[in-house]
Amino acid sequence: MPAFATPILTAVLLIFLLVAAVMIVYWSWRNGISPMPASAAVRRTVVRELMRLERTAAPNRAASLVPVSPIVEAGAGWGTLALAIAGADPRLRIVGIENSMVPWLFSRLALRMGSYSQVQFLRGDLYKFPYETAGTVICYLYPEAMRRLDPLLRAQLTPGTRVISVCFALPGWQPTEVVTCRDMYRTKIYIYETD
Repeated sequence: MPAFATPILTAVLLIFLLVAAVMIVYWSWRNGISPMPASAAVRRTVVRELMRLERTAAPNRAASLVPVSPIVEAGAGWGTLALAIAGADPRLRIVGIENSMVPWLFSRLALRMGSYSQVQFLRGDLYKFPYETAGTVICYLYPEAMRRLDPLLRAQLTPGTRVISVCFALPGWQPTEVVTCRDMYRTKIYIYETD
């Protein structure tokens, strides 16, 4: 490699990292929060609870010819939670929605590096997604986002749809269960089922 190539590659890498950092800051400012991946303990707890819920729903689904509705992760961020779910059960269809470019690109890259044909990461506004198609909605958002999502879920979700929320409760909803993770923050997982 020519001697001048190393400084050029370094400059290109630094520019790329600077642009990525600016994009993350911009979308964090616009969204009101930065994209935060779920910790390993939280991912394990969500996967465990989701698998338990799927097992209890399986006998009812076996008799049905209707295809299983997808799990929708509202605000998929870096994709770590959706990919953990996909790794636990390859039969589950998962759609992750994320509007921030850098985490979305990262999740798409992670998707290509693994063998997760049942996962789809969409770049878009989680407040404009058609939740009528969801069998389960998973969200790891912040209180203001939960407040904004509340009327959309109430209007769009069909009876029996589950909502799993990490850390923050849905305002005015009564959880069927609250699970505490074994992490240092004792993170709460709120589980809801629509009427």
